[in-house]
Amino acid sequence: MLFLSWGRPSPQDQKACIEKSGTFSYDDKYRGATAKSLSSLEQDEGLPKDGFLLNKQRVLLGSGVETFEKSKAALKSWRHFGLDWAFVDPKTPIKEGEKFCVCVKEFLPWMMMPLQVVYVNESSKKKGVSSFGFGSGTLHGHLLGGEERFSVEIDEKNQVWYEVLSFSKPAHALSVLALPYVKLRQKYFANESAKLMQNHVQNSNY
Repeated sequence: MLFLSWGRPSPQDQKACIEKSGTFSYDDKYRGATAKSLSSLEQDEGLPKDGFLLNKQRVLLGSGVETFEKSKAALKSWRHFGLDWAFVDPKTPIKEGEKFCVCVKEFLPWMMMPLQVVYVNESSKKKGVSSFGFGSGTLHGHLLGGEERFSVEIDEKNQVWYEVLSFSKPAHALSVLALPYVKLRQKYFANESAKLMQNHVQNSNY
């Protein structure tokens, strides 16, 4: 099952995709796993054994509380998906259980990839360390099976970081055949998303 559109997917197209997508398409035991640290996932021998590949990107956005708040607001309004070839409806609420579509332009058709928010984490610790992030899991009809987390953090040095962390494996014959291309596109998206976040915090008045 694939969800395709010859033109830029409309809200109605995305709603139809979500209604047909059903349940999560990856192992229950890994639900919420991206809430863990990168080092924990790298040490999890079950992920590669079950065919999952890790993808990660971490970039410095700047420093200070204002930059952190700008970054958090950007995530909540899906600015990290504001690309010509990939987008999420910016009105999509970031809350646990919310279903949504990632719309991606691949060659001629657009593809709609259904996901569901698995968790939303926000924390504030001593020494000014704070973070905000959310993880989304793939639903049936997505080319891949797995989970992805987007997060921002201000550390003890007052530096603000943006991180993309995911694990995934092919969930459709098309992604099996085109796996090298899919992996390249994942890395390319993470890089482009990081640039969007950097540009946003540097150029917006929040």
